[in-house]
Amino acid sequence: MDFEYLYKLYSPKIFRVCLGYFNDADKAKDVTQDTFVTVFEHLKSLKNTDNMAGWIYRIASNKCLRQLENEKKSNLIYDYDFSHIEDTETAMEEGDFAKLHKYISELTELDRIIIGLYLEEVNQEKIAEIVGLSHANVRVKIHRIKETLSKKMKSDAY
Repeated sequence: MDFEYLYKLYSPKIFRVCLGYFNDADKAKDVTQDTFVTVFEHLKSLKNTDNMAGWIYRIASNKCLRQLENEKKSNLIYDYDFSHIEDTETAMEEGDFAKLHKYISELTELDRIIIGLYLEEVNQEKIAEIVGLSHANVRVKIHRIKETLSKKMKSDAY
């Protein structure tokens, strides 16, 4: 596979997944770039290209988790109430999309990852593989996340 093609195809998706982890565009860009450095380094040695998307998502997910772990060890991350944070991109968005983005940022880390991958149209089996849960568990989590987000959107409409 051609690296440039993979980068053009997956980098926007990987960026959005990383943004779900950090809620910080600069960190998401850094981890996205780091992900594709790893993809580039290991692409030629990859034997099975059938699940290229899953492989790239897994690299990104692991890099995001490692970054979060390193930041926690360095005491750079605190327990923030993300509902009070409004970055410049969110401030520029309007209407329901901005509200949905806000509500997604309030989810737990794992739920943000799952719904982020789901919104990127990654199938549930691949999501389960990426996050290390069973397919049934992912299916239930997606259902519950959608219910939670729907309730918040409806309550905000009144």
